[in-house]
Amino acid sequence: MKALTIARRFCGPAASSNGGYFAGIVATLASETLAVRLLKPPPLEMELTVSERADGVLEVRNGEEVIGEARATALQLELPSPPSYFEAIEASRRYAGFTAHRFPTCFVCGTQRARGDGMRIFAGAIADRQIVAAPWVPDASLDRGDGKVRPEFMSAALDCPGYYAVTSDDRMMLLAEITVHLDRVVHVDESCTIIGWRMGADGRKHEAGTAIFDEDGEPCGRARAIWIEPRS
Repeated sequence: MKALTIARRFCGPAASSNGGYFAGIVATLASETLAVRLLKPPPLEMELTVSERADGVLEVRNGEEVIGEARATALQLELPSPPSYFEAIEASRRYAGFTAHRFPTCFVCGTQRARGDGMRIFAGAIADRQIVAAPWVPDASLDRGDGKVRPEFMSAALDCPGYYAVTSDDRMMLLAEITVHLDRVVHVDESCTIIGWRMGADGRKHEAGTAIFDEDGEPCGRARAIWIEPRS
């Protein structure tokens, strides 16, 4: 049995983890691509235990309560061509979170997080492309110790742009499942472009794709996510 604790810095909603970060930190316990399902909001500053079931699924527990599951999978995801870094900068000016933000202290996309604390990934629409895009230059606080970004932060970066790809009106949605595959780990201070795009919807269930590209337009990471609108 393994254990992990999510620091308060890495919140999504104020009292629980950012979903992409949670998925990323769970994925560091395995050597393969995982589909991570969030069953309950992952709490902050509490020791969570991780154990493997007989069927190979990892269970993350807060005491006796199962809050997440992760299973090995393969991610097949066709990526749209990326906009340029400067197009992503322009798109970020149209970030819907500047007008209304349900979780303004989110580690990834919160507008109330300062540089060097939050990731400040503000994905805005590129209307004629039907994608959202944002620039991202990882800061030194994300360094894993060798000048490269810790993988869980790339997983976090692939979370919130998916939300803004499937809605632009600040409606309540929760990340239900995310599958992240990293092509390569990016460097601190590397100029990256992140995109998100809608993949489909079925009632309260919405599916999004996200991807990180380097300054040469090469993919560095990709994810497929399921977002759920809670029942009122």
